[in-house]
Amino acid sequence: MATIGNFDSSEVKKENQLFSRFKTLVETAFYGNNVTHLANLQQAYENATQVPGTIVTDLPVKHTKDLGLPEEAKMLIFNDGKVVGRTAAARVVIGHPGVDSDYYQGILREALYQSSKQNFYSAEIIVGLDEKFMVKGHVTVPEGFENNLYSYLLNFQMVNEQWQQRYEDSVSYKENDIYLFADPNWQHPDFPYGLALFDPEHNVAAILGLRYFGELKKATLTLAWATAHRNNYVACHGGIKQYHLPDNKKYTMAAFGLSGSGKSTITLTKHGGKYKVDVLHDDAFIINRDTGATIALEPSYFDKVQDYPLSHATVDYYLTMQNVGATKDKSGKTVPVLQDIRNGNGRTVKSRYVTENRVDVLDDKLDAVFWIMKDDSLPSVVKVEDPILAAVFGLTLATKRSTAENIVEKIDLTQLVIEPYADPFRAYPLAEDYRNFRDLFNKNKIDCYILNTGAFQGKDVTPKVTLSSIENIINEDTAFEPFGTVKEMSYLPIKGYEVDFSNEEYVEKIKARLQNRLDYILKENDENEGYDALPKETEEAMRHVLEEL
Repeated sequence: MATIGNFDSSEVKKENQLFSRFKTLVETAFYGNNVTHLANLQQAYENATQVPGTIVTDLPVKHTKDLGLPEEAKMLIFNDGKVVGRTAAARVVIGHPGVDSDYYQGILREALYQSSKQNFYSAEIIVGLDEKFMVKGHVTVPEGFENNLYSYLLNFQMVNEQWQQRYEDSVSYKENDIYLFADPNWQHPDFPYGLALFDPEHNVAAILGLRYFGELKKATLTLAWATAHRNNYVACHGGIKQYHLPDNKKYTMAAFGLSGSGKSTITLTKHGGKYKVDVLHDDAFIINRDTGATIALEPSYFDKVQDYPLSHATVDYYLTMQNVGATKDKSGKTVPVLQDIRNGNGRTVKSRYVTENRVDVLDDKLDAVFWIMKDDSLPSVVKVEDPILAAVFGLTLATKRSTAENIVEKIDLTQLVIEPYADPFRAYPLAEDYRNFRDLFNKNKIDCYILNTGAFQGKDVTPKVTLSSIENIINEDTAFEPFGTVKEMSYLPIKGYEVDFSNEEYVEKIKARLQNRLDYILKENDENEGYDALPKETEEAMRHVLEEL
């Protein structure tokens, strides 16, 4: 088996490093007589339909047999309250500087005791859709949140007979199974925004006081990515696809960006049928550090609905929806109200069948990485030639926050923020990701591009501009021009988005944004006791670009 969920009696001892206080606390909660195990999706669906507040729409689910659902299954809607996004302020990682392990053990013990007065459901999933990397996961949530559990079991691969056999045939890792405990009803005066508590080394997490479904999804991925990272993979929060071109050529690309940046649009677009395209995933995958092969972690897609009216073809593949409206159509059927009319960050879990050519593994190495930014000092498409600089721009990926996040502090959402590799879910030192991406670029000769999907010189960069630029790159129909005096960078000229390096104000803007990146690198050397300190070469690479300008 891939990961470890059962132990020989001789292994259950303090000296076994797979055990920890946090793992034991969380796992123990799964075995109480207040926990009912769910064995199949049919029961999860039926339970979800019976929860007060669930809206059973009149829209049928497609591919019910393939998904393991009742033939009559309908799309479900369930809405949260005020909070409709992930709460980064709730996140605490054991082992990080300044985190008092003893204190959080006490908080967790009391939370688990209080939760024992509720009834829970548990279920099992597999994270990783190829025998080369599979992690078994266990989740438990209380009654009243059956919709979150149902969405969770759709988002990941629920264990069934077929997948259990594949799991038993998969590569073994000396790693724990994932155990995820969730109690959205939990309250504590010291944690007004909830608590997402992780012990990534032992693959356990407790999500307390947080209703939003995305917390469960990203908590599981946090642990799975950390497991992959420890076992010779690069953890990736991005989308990846492969184009089939004439003469049996292929082009494999990955796009990295935060929710709302265009990552899913870029990954899932069909380009008007111009190409046969295989899609691996639009959010979560891993790259083998030796071979460059990639593996998807989830079968389904958890995407925003803001760009899709009810009449859009993609709606046919929705399974569940969160934080959207409902209305009656002319025939009296209950249907969803999408496009964030009700509130920001309306979401859906949609099935793998929304993409015609969905694959779970790509054995071909990447041809290109696209960092998606919203830095208006950058043209729509920039190419970066040097492997170190390519990894540094991913390290200093500049973007903007979106409604996908529940921002508790007062910040200007229009301001740029740096989110390294578009991954706010990292549970290990940042320098390790930097080295992995640098080595990928260097060893595998991967091209690097920056896509500005925000605005350039006050003009919005439209999806059409971005997608047509990608098509031109794939077709090798481009003529990049030098990025001013920077030898390692060039840009793609696009009509209406002219770049003028003789404009002193524009050049100063570029310098200011590059300086922000340098400042970020320097800051990481000191913050959190240097936990995310970066190699000297990252600072030197950014200083070099500034000097060339």
